[in-house]
Amino acid sequence: MNILVTGGAGFIGRWVVKRLLDDGHKVWVLDDFSNGSSENLREMSQHPSLMEVIKGDIKDVALLKSLFLKKFDICYHLAASINVQDSIDDPKTTFENDTIGTFNILEECKHHQVKVVFMSTCMVYAPASSATGITELDPIKPASPYAGAKIAAENMVLSYYYAYGLPTTVIRPFNTYGPYQKTGGEGGVVAIFIKNKLNQLPLQIYGDGKQTRDLLYVEDCARFIVVAGYEPVVNGEIVNAGLGRDVSINDLAQLIAQDSSQIQHVKHIHPQSEIAKLLCNYGKAKRLLEWEPLFSLEEGIKRTEQWIRNTGGS
Repeated sequence: MNILVTGGAGFIGRWVVKRLLDDGHKVWVLDDFSNGSSENLREMSQHPSLMEVIKGDIKDVALLKSLFLKKFDICYHLAASINVQDSIDDPKTTFENDTIGTFNILEECKHHQVKVVFMSTCMVYAPASSATGITELDPIKPASPYAGAKIAAENMVLSYYYAYGLPTTVIRPFNTYGPYQKTGGEGGVVAIFIKNKLNQLPLQIYGDGKQTRDLLYVEDCARFIVVAGYEPVVNGEIVNAGLGRDVSINDLAQLIAQDSSQIQHVKHIHPQSEIAKLLCNYGKAKRLLEWEPLFSLEEGIKRTEQWIRNTGGS
């Protein structure tokens, strides 16, 4: 197939691109490189089926009109503003990128009849209230403009399925981590903790550290995203993916550092955006897509630490 990956030079995007190339597809990448990096695609840069890497913005309608003349079969739409704290400080940018940008993609996909796989986020959910985890039917609670913009975009994506018969799928991966994730301020908690541990810096925890996260290794996440594009059974559906196990940030820091003296608690910058408990129920993905995670948290952390040791992180 001919496939477009927006945000394909990002952390998760590069793994999606790799998976698609391994599956034998022709892949185009659109990325503005605000979060992504050409370094993330270096391994695939000479691959004969990586057709083009375009530096561009999903808000550039003229660029999208030109790009979609390539006759894509699927658009994996991952491009977004992803930082929760940035969305609180500057909600306009997040809304324009995540909601209006998604609308622009939908319009082109409708015109050319291209399936859309829209990557949303677990941050749209209210805290898990059950030991079995959050299902797609559980309540949403946009505790940040990032979550609000994603919910607005999700609703537009699903409206194109119902109004126009366009094949669309909304996916909500839980907290994804692994190689190629940024290890600085815009990175994820696992990458930042590992980098600080290796540099003998403190692992800083916002608040009391009792908040929990369901951490999904990036190769499991990419496999989930890709298969959601292949399978028509999830058209018009919202589907979760996670490990199905949550861990408190305190326990995560201890698991990574193995040394309590390296762990510090600091005042939360935006406590109102914190979600107390995130635990994924991925039963729908298992039932419809035959997907389940292959990597344990311990194995994923080990692989991520090895990558950061070898490369210095990003």
